[in-house]
Amino acid sequence: MNPEISHTDHSAHRFSGQQVMLFVGLAVLATALVTAWWINQYLYAATFEPTRLTESEQHSLDSKMAQLGHIDNSNSSSSTARLSSPEGPLEPEPYSEKGASREIQLTEREVNALIAKDADMAKHVAVDLADNLVSVKLVVPINEEVPLLGGKTVKLNFGVELRYANGKPVVAIQGVSLGGVPLPSAWWGDIKHLNLVEEFGGAGGFWDQFAQGVEDLHVQDSQLRIQLKE
Repeated sequence: MNPEISHTDHSAHRFSGQQVMLFVGLAVLATALVTAWWINQYLYAATFEPTRLTESEQHSLDSKMAQLGHIDNSNSSSSTARLSSPEGPLEPEPYSEKGASREIQLTEREVNALIAKDADMAKHVAVDLADNLVSVKLVVPINEEVPLLGGKTVKLNFGVELRYANGKPVVAIQGVSLGGVPLPSAWWGDIKHLNLVEEFGGAGGFWDQFAQGVEDLHVQDSQLRIQLKE
């Protein structure tokens, strides 16, 4: 074999410095374009459309809120309007628990409609109810001073398991995602899948008092149901 021919063939496969720089530049450009596309597609987010109930759904929700003692004067023409219930002006009466319901039951649409009472919050929060799972979507505005994301809004999703087992409520975060990408549990306290009632239910604490007041808790068929104890 002629050494000169072999040397010439090997040199033909080498890239010049300019070619290497060109390939690196193209790779960086492609990566930047893909990253920019992903950020705009999955991270930056438009606000949500508020949930609007039908007339019958609104009547049902109003009845439930009235039972809980909620009075809505948002449509009143006067800021000093007299407090009233759906049946008319409030009347003084002795306190009694006879015949009172200890159950709170709301549909997914009712939950989102209650959120929509605050016009700004309705654009940034949406709740989904599945079997034993409450999923929340948030559109979070980012401070202008934050690099890259400043002045934008980002998508943040998280899921919380809600059910009742062994005589106690189960409240456990199933995950947190940013722009569709699940975040490591270590980034938000390593509490993924942990029952917060058991982990942080020290005597007299919030979770302990919460558990002692709940008779039943479950999410099913797009409905949230909480049964309270006496």
